[in-house]
Amino acid sequence: MKIGVLSLQGGVIEHIKSINALGFDAVEVKTFKDIEDINGLILPGGESTAIGKILRETGMLAKLREKILLGLPVWGTCAGMILLAKEIENDDITHISVMNIKVRRNAYGRQIDSFSTEDVIKSVSDNPIPLVFIRAPFIVSVGDDVEVLHKLKENIVAAKQNNILVTSFHPELTENIQFHKYFISMCQF
Repeated sequence: MKIGVLSLQGGVIEHIKSINALGFDAVEVKTFKDIEDINGLILPGGESTAIGKILRETGMLAKLREKILLGLPVWGTCAGMILLAKEIENDDITHISVMNIKVRRNAYGRQIDSFSTEDVIKSVSDNPIPLVFIRAPFIVSVGDDVEVLHKLKENIVAAKQNNILVTSFHPELTENIQFHKYFISMCQF
């Protein structure tokens, strides 16, 4: 099994290390051709507006959207979640726009407001998982077909819709690989 990591910006290497730690191949995705041979795709954190612009300019955005709608498992962390959302609060521009969620960008504040905590996320692990939030968004509303996986102080920070997984936080910045293992299980169908 081969998992792609969109390699335009963000925590690319950290995601690759986590996938490799689970015994699977991880590849950097820089062009649409790189997507042809993968079983799943991770959209890492970074700056969603910049990543969206690059996806548009390279012609990857529409092709990526089509591939996800056809069933390619995808996981967006932080900026990746914003890229996948059908709505962004106070913004008319969306990007890949495949998940029935509305997100609030930088919902937890600026860089200085970044924080870490840990919590049990039952569908992922019975043990506490470290959650790292860096200028993180959260989900303000979900469609009927979206499963809320976790809330932190009533804010939705992890959700799933069919083949699409999103997290506000960065599991790749911790030693814990439970969320990567969970995503791998989505890719094995």
